[in-house]
Amino acid sequence: MKAYAGIDLHSRNNYLAVIDEQDKRLFGKRLPNDLNITLTALEPFRKNLTGVVIESTYNWYWLVDGLVDNGYTVHLANPSAIKQYEGLKHTDDPWDAYWLAHMLRLGILPKGYIYPKDQRPARDLARRRLLFMRQRTAQVLSLQSMITRHLGVNMSGSAIKALTGDQAAELFDTKYQVMMAQNSIATIRFLSGIISDIEKELLGSIKLCQEFQRLKSIPGIGDILALTIMLEVGDIERFPKVGNYSSYCRCVDSKKLSNKKKKGENNRRNGNKYLGWAYVEAANFAIRFCEEAQRFYQKKKAKRNGVVAIKALSNKLAKASYYIMRDNKSFEVERLFDN
Repeated sequence: MKAYAGIDLHSRNNYLAVIDEQDKRLFGKRLPNDLNITLTALEPFRKNLTGVVIESTYNWYWLVDGLVDNGYTVHLANPSAIKQYEGLKHTDDPWDAYWLAHMLRLGILPKGYIYPKDQRPARDLARRRLLFMRQRTAQVLSLQSMITRHLGVNMSGSAIKALTGDQAAELFDTKYQVMMAQNSIATIRFLSGIISDIEKELLGSIKLCQEFQRLKSIPGIGDILALTIMLEVGDIERFPKVGNYSSYCRCVDSKKLSNKKKKGENNRRNGNKYLGWAYVEAANFAIRFCEEAQRFYQKKKAKRNGVVAIKALSNKLAKASYYIMRDNKSFEVERLFDN
């Protein structure tokens, strides 16, 4: 008789549930986050176990990899796509674990993508680069605001990054202001060095696949953005349609309509935030260097606003990149902006 397992994973423990083909509960217990203990609990069901479902949380790597290495068929559940009966009054960890196993038994489990283990470190390093960039931007904006507040001078971000500690001493009168400015400058320079080192490491050790190499033919996409897209997408074939990919990149609207009226919004954060960032960055660069992209942006901006126009352009670039990666073709600007 077949068996199905579901694991509701938390930071320090997990709840393991096992059911059979008739939904009979064969096992249920809260376990500490220890791979050996989990393997021991699953061992009596190994021969009949069809698969193990694990909810996609921030800390799934160790459990998924450990079970796969020990020969188990593992499925990663997409929590944002899981629907339960809305009339339920009470749910808890056991209920969630059994529900995961139940959906696997019925064949209706919304599955997430298990990114290849050997490629994850490079992807995570690229994500960490983005974290350092945000921290640097926060320091730049803080110093920029300080200069404007005390001196009435609007200094650009590139000029802020070029400042030295000695120049900061010349800008301000008091030692406290100088100290704040010098600390910000030192932090900006430190973070810039880290970002540069990460870029050199990634670009020096990872080569773009042929289908991703062609991404650089799109206006606004250079080495770093192409590399980011490649590392985040993984296998492009996991997206059956262009709309699935565009939605995953957070490039489409999230809203509820009834009788052509907006009644609310769905989960706006559903999707990959790193791909969303990459295509917005590409759109901002594209309007600087591509006349067709600039005209499209201005047309959309005149109807709505700049933010909506950038998102619309990023959506176009995401769709274009999907066909480029799937069909291994070069970018054709005329086809993208033909309407």
